[in-house]
Amino acid sequence: MKKIAVFPGDGIGKEVIREAVEVLKIIDKKYGLSLEFEEALVGGSAYYEYKTPLPESSLKLAKESDAVLLGAVGGPKWDGLDYSVRPERALLGLRSELGLFANLRPAVVYSSLVNASTLKKGIVEGVDIMVVRELTGDVYFGKPRGIEKLPDGNERGINTMVYTTHEIERIARVAFDVARKRGKKLTSVDKANVLECTELWRKVVTKVHKNYPDVELNHMYVDNCSMQLIRYPKQFDVIVTTNLFGDILSDEAAMLTGSIGMLPSASLGSRLSSSGSPIGMYEPIHGSAPDIAEKDIANPIATILSASMMLKYSLNSEKASSDIDNAVLNILNKGYRTKDIHEDGKKLVGTKEMGRLIREAIEK
Repeated sequence: MKKIAVFPGDGIGKEVIREAVEVLKIIDKKYGLSLEFEEALVGGSAYYEYKTPLPESSLKLAKESDAVLLGAVGGPKWDGLDYSVRPERALLGLRSELGLFANLRPAVVYSSLVNASTLKKGIVEGVDIMVVRELTGDVYFGKPRGIEKLPDGNERGINTMVYTTHEIERIARVAFDVARKRGKKLTSVDKANVLECTELWRKVVTKVHKNYPDVELNHMYVDNCSMQLIRYPKQFDVIVTTNLFGDILSDEAAMLTGSIGMLPSASLGSRLSSSGSPIGMYEPIHGSAPDIAEKDIANPIATILSASMMLKYSLNSEKASSDIDNAVLNILNKGYRTKDIHEDGKKLVGTKEMGRLIREAIEK
């Protein structure tokens, strides 16, 4: 039995998670994986119920599961809350408590969607990038942090960018391993010319490279990388970078594809489930989009592809993962589109219908 913790979250999270779980049920029936799903609250919906975005019961479920499938959390309605109880703290808490230090974010431009990108076809056609983002260090977790009052009445906001050798080594190894299975090319992104923290980053990544002589390594400053992603994205295969830079660059890479609604992610760490596989958290990289919630127009593909990554990385079922990937490709090639990727001449469908079509393609 493989136990999956299901956290729908907020906004469209509930809708896209529903479609992903239904896809996994079809996969379970086809491959006999013995999947068991248990749902719980995190994010804003959890705050309403428990006055905390990450209840102990939800965290306990995550720790006892083989994998976590997450929708999306947050929204403007919670912006007035103290930072300590905002919905996004659930994400940081899960990452920290589960030891999820490596975030894998693929950005793939499907040939059938090349016209959905805002960039020219010749620039984005054939783009296939994997961003490996360090997830538990940097300014997101560094201390001291907070907002303090100064004697003159002003306030000062403080966040600390900090990395240790160990933290850099382990994310570098993940990135080199990923690159080794792809195009054997790794770009490490930093700001070593002005930030001592990332000067150490460059030094350590270079040292780890000695164990991967078959992988080409190059270093790039983050400002140049942000420009090169738009100028010539096909130069990249795997990008490894810090938590802050990765947060920004992965969203930029996502938009090369035409819609953030197409991009999945996997967060991996060293904590093992009872079956011996790494516990991973899988989620779309888009937000909760409360403005379109419950309107049956959200794109569920990113979440469905996140479920595919879960099968591959945490449940050791690459064939089942490929089944989902191929089904998504099949439906896109047939011209079905949700609103975010729709263009003239294509068939506009809603969230539920897109999920049904993908399930049907898997069954066939």
